[in-house]
Amino acid sequence: MDYPVIHKPALEDMKVKPNIQDYHESQRDFSWDLLKKELDGLEGGGLNLAYEAIDRHVKKGKGDKVAFYWEGAKGEEEVYTFAQFKVQSDKFANVLQGLGVEKGDRVFIYMDRIPELYFAFFGILKAGAIAGPLFSAFGPDPVKDRLLDSGARVLVTSPNLRAKISGILGDLPDLKHVVVVNKNNRHPEGLQPGDVSYEEAMAGASEEFTIVRTTEEDYDIMHYTSGTTGKPKGAAHVHRAIYQQYATGKWVLDLHEDDIYWCTADPGWVTGTSYGMVAPWTNGITQVIYEGGFGAGPWYRVMEKYKVTVWYTAPTAIRMLMKAGEDVVKRHDLSSLRYMCSVGEPLNPEAVVWGVQAFGMPFHDNWWQTETGAILIANYPIQDVKPGSMGRPTPGITVGILDDNYEEVPTGDEGHLAVRPGWPSMFKTYWGNEEMYNSKFQNGWYITGDKARKDEEGYFWFVGRADDVINTAGHLVGPFEVESALLEHPAVAEAGVIGKPDPIAMEIVKAFVALKDGYEPSDKLRRELMRFARKKLSSFVAPREIDFIDSLPKTRSGKIMRRLLKARELGLPEGDTSTLED
Repeated sequence: MDYPVIHKPALEDMKVKPNIQDYHESQRDFSWDLLKKELDGLEGGGLNLAYEAIDRHVKKGKGDKVAFYWEGAKGEEEVYTFAQFKVQSDKFANVLQGLGVEKGDRVFIYMDRIPELYFAFFGILKAGAIAGPLFSAFGPDPVKDRLLDSGARVLVTSPNLRAKISGILGDLPDLKHVVVVNKNNRHPEGLQPGDVSYEEAMAGASEEFTIVRTTEEDYDIMHYTSGTTGKPKGAAHVHRAIYQQYATGKWVLDLHEDDIYWCTADPGWVTGTSYGMVAPWTNGITQVIYEGGFGAGPWYRVMEKYKVTVWYTAPTAIRMLMKAGEDVVKRHDLSSLRYMCSVGEPLNPEAVVWGVQAFGMPFHDNWWQTETGAILIANYPIQDVKPGSMGRPTPGITVGILDDNYEEVPTGDEGHLAVRPGWPSMFKTYWGNEEMYNSKFQNGWYITGDKARKDEEGYFWFVGRADDVINTAGHLVGPFEVESALLEHPAVAEAGVIGKPDPIAMEIVKAFVALKDGYEPSDKLRRELMRFARKKLSSFVAPREIDFIDSLPKTRSGKIMRRLLKARELGLPEGDTSTLED
């Protein structure tokens, strides 16, 4: 079905003039140097994300402005100004230095959305270390893989999550300290012998800290991204990324001085850092942090209570809100809301149109990846929205559609979505895997792994993934990681994993399992395997469905042919099977 274009409102009908309008009116040639002038840099030279996000606002007399309102899962409320934020992050930087953390060390965070997570994150950056956010729903295996691969020296966590991964901590030779945050004595598990109490360490830490001098090219954040054939890869970014995160916060999310902003993404994922921390706070914006889980009523209540003006969320959440209906929307005063965006997976056109019906405005979808570090393609507030489209490239970004030889194809043809390298937030390496990193660049392009097309007006349209990576509710899941976990069960001889289309989550993880001799397929064994995978991975990574088969289709070299599993599952043509083993 073709959906009509949603035309941009006239400027006089908008609550505020969109930031990007000034850029377009000036008709200036784009230069990242223009953005550098809007940030301060460190005294004596250098650049540090934490300084630009927090300290410079205090230095410029805005220390009393609210940095964030926090609401806990049980209704607790806390409010922090930029001045208080500076003190808490300075103190944690002192804690880290007291533990022997040096510039370039990796410090990982494995916590729920509590204020201490944000204090720790910016304290890590102030100490010159590299911050590694982890999704709090991860099970032991994903945490172990990431801490081991990165050589993390310190882990910041909470008692309940520490207990979940206690069995893997002894397998991490580089890990020297576990800092445990037991906020308001929430968790009766308490600390284990050898743990560092966050509360005690912070109580004895100085409120004064001199930020370790970092440059534009020093690493600051490492996010892990899933692959098709191996362990997750650590995409490392540098402090220079803030130029683009700051700019897209202004231009794409349209953040203004008086906005109250809410990004629903978990800080363990790149959206939760780039747009749940960096973009809003480098722009000096007040935001809402909500620890509670998803629910249409609770979410609308949060927006009404804090008078949210700009909302950034995920397509899966939007589809769940659609399912809850428009009546629950009408029970809340959402008149403060002026702009809505989505990211994480393609937003179906029905959801864009539903935004107009339910909220009086469309959701503005945009596209980017863990590796890109910031938004590269977007539906701006000053352009028409074509429901289902990713939008157009942001200033300074060149995007192409390429054939299998990495040459550009004619407009309208499908091909590999690619970007000309050199944008500020581009990842600089896969940690310890330069060969894999270099393979991402072909013929002068960064190859994203997505397939897309471009129309005559320069709008880009997502077609699908070029590999087997599964996008479930906006989380990219590598099939190899799930297959490896299943193979650890004594009954499993072979495992193959695919993404199966789902109307809410986009895809769910489905596994095909061949059993060892002596084991018989049964519903009981299926449930056991699901529990086994959830315990090792997490509920969102583990298979939602498992089918037992006699053997998996493989190439003559022994590689599982996941595309055949998917074609057979969906009743699609199997394509070339000439490499299939006899």
